[in-house]
Amino acid sequence: MRAKITYAVTAAVLVGYFVLVGSRGVLLIQNGTPLTVTFGLAVLVLPVIGVWFLWKNTQFVRNANRLATVLEAEGGLPVDELVRTPGGRIDRDSADAVFRKRKAETEDTPDDWRCWFRLAVAYHDARDTPRARKAMQRAISLHDGKPLSV
Repeated sequence: MRAKITYAVTAAVLVGYFVLVGSRGVLLIQNGTPLTVTFGLAVLVLPVIGVWFLWKNTQFVRNANRLATVLEAEGGLPVDELVRTPGGRIDRDSADAVFRKRKAETEDTPDDWRCWFRLAVAYHDARDTPRARKAMQRAISLHDGKPLSV
């Protein structure tokens, strides 16, 4: 629940920022000189890119949460078997061992979205966020029956 609140607050702040930046771009365009119109259009590109990125990220999170709900209902969520340091951080060797296990499962059944979901969690635990995201995108794609866009 805390993560959802943090995400919502961050998204709201970003939307406020996009509105502020967009309004400055409109003001520059309204000034009417070729230079300010050019700058105004350039400034308007930033909120458009930001809104697109926020939308795509929100879709990704919602889809990943949807898969987690399905997996939880099936009793297939990965069990936290990681060793932690006294400070609460995940032990790297422990994360690597779980990762190897999850990778082998995925190689054995490459068309099972559940394996890809668990592999994404293992990548995340191993602090490899880009690969975790790609593995989760693959899980979403397999679950929804859509080809993975490259």
